[in-house]
Amino acid sequence: MNAAGFPILSLITWLPLIGCVVIMAVRGDEATVASNARWTALWTSLLVLALSLVLWVKFDPREPGFQFNESIAWLPHYRIGYKMGVDGISTLFVLLSTVLTPICILASWDSIQVKVREFMLSFLILETMMVGMFCATDFVVFYMFFEAVLIPMYLIIGVWGGPRRVYAAVKFFLFTLTGSVLMLLALIAMWLHAGTTDISVLMDTRFPVHMQTWLFFALMASFAVKVPMWPVHTWLPDAHVEAPTAGSVILAGVLLKMGAYGFLRFSVPMLPDASQTFAPLVFTLSVIAVVYTSFVALAQEDMKKLIAYSSVAHMGVVTIGIFTFNEQGVQGALFQMLSHGIVSAALFLIVGVVYDRIHSREIVRYGGLADRMPGYALVFMVFTLASVGLPGTAGFIGEFLVIIGAAQINFWLALLGGLGMILGAAYMLYLYRRVIFGTITHADLRHILDLNPREWAVFAPLVVLTLWMGIYPSSFTGFFDESVAAMVQHHHAAVASTVRLAQEMVH
Repeated sequence: MNAAGFPILSLITWLPLIGCVVIMAVRGDEATVASNARWTALWTSLLVLALSLVLWVKFDPREPGFQFNESIAWLPHYRIGYKMGVDGISTLFVLLSTVLTPICILASWDSIQVKVREFMLSFLILETMMVGMFCATDFVVFYMFFEAVLIPMYLIIGVWGGPRRVYAAVKFFLFTLTGSVLMLLALIAMWLHAGTTDISVLMDTRFPVHMQTWLFFALMASFAVKVPMWPVHTWLPDAHVEAPTAGSVILAGVLLKMGAYGFLRFSVPMLPDASQTFAPLVFTLSVIAVVYTSFVALAQEDMKKLIAYSSVAHMGVVTIGIFTFNEQGVQGALFQMLSHGIVSAALFLIVGVVYDRIHSREIVRYGGLADRMPGYALVFMVFTLASVGLPGTAGFIGEFLVIIGAAQINFWLALLGGLGMILGAAYMLYLYRRVIFGTITHADLRHILDLNPREWAVFAPLVVLTLWMGIYPSSFTGFFDESVAAMVQHHHAAVASTVRLAQEMVH
């Protein structure tokens, strides 16, 4: 536990389940149950957010290792335990999860009218699984949370989604589960070799080079699907289109980050030689994702699909940054993950606002909204410019640092990675122009209402975070500077050690 002996990580992780118990305990007519479920879920998620802010304040960014450690013997004979801890990398992702959950609940206040109690239960369970995954410092515990996220997300898409929700939910489930089976095999192999599943011990364990290759691809099979990397990204557009707005928000905001977090937590520090060897493969797939999916986004007529494909492109920049193995690239990747979590979540909420009013996501269905919804047009503009990477917004810093890191590896890698910013400007500004400007051609748009107070409450924290990250980025990068520096140094030292050993064997 932490110095004070207070298990704050377990409290943040499991508190949402207490909210679930309260929701389940209430009886009455449907309206009473629904109202209780909404308010209980909202207050529970706000309490969890408050605790995560305490974690943020108490965290010491000068310490690169895990803090607030908790450890309970679970399977001591097998050296597997319930272990929790956060470092500079995971702390901000805990915050991202706890910030977006109450926003999702508030955004679903009016749009979800069927099975409201079950919907709120699903979101609170999902929050527990997301936070637990980022806090876990035992591979088995991590794996359990990583997989458990599938269940509530499957239900959110499959029950409250669009017309093809069952198809999208099953596709999402099968893609993710298939990759995760290989991760389970990697987990077992690492446990057999190291005798433990403690992540701190595994980071210092030198796996044989030939073993690292198989472990790398087994882990990559799972993490690449979650990112999602090209060509295993095809489940994402379907999942986004069919998911309810809140489902899309949490999917883009947090779940896509789980794969990149897996690369940072496992592949790079535990498998340094294989990561170094197969970095060109990751770069190739990432560049294809950045360029190809950007052109695909340009061709979309569905607003959600366009933003979904843009997410694949942005996450391609993240994987480029991770595998540069230098501080600028990895810091840029982390910053890009956080900024994308805020900006893409906001863009899906933007789509949800007009979908709740008109019940259409087709771009051609809109036009001229600036006349009727000036507040909406202003908020949409902020997040469009952030997605494009305008300096002064959250989207710029991450991509800028990744390009600097990539340039140290290869000029063409930096150029092609940076091409995503140009193509991103093309499809996002094209979307904004067609929806916001022009003349109103559909009669029902003449009576459409601007953002209401609840919607302003949803967007206000996201606008503040977007501008804060763009104007004062060091308040975020300062959190993971030491953790990133330690990880990069550990990686290079391990690779150098392998090279020296190989040279000695030759001589």
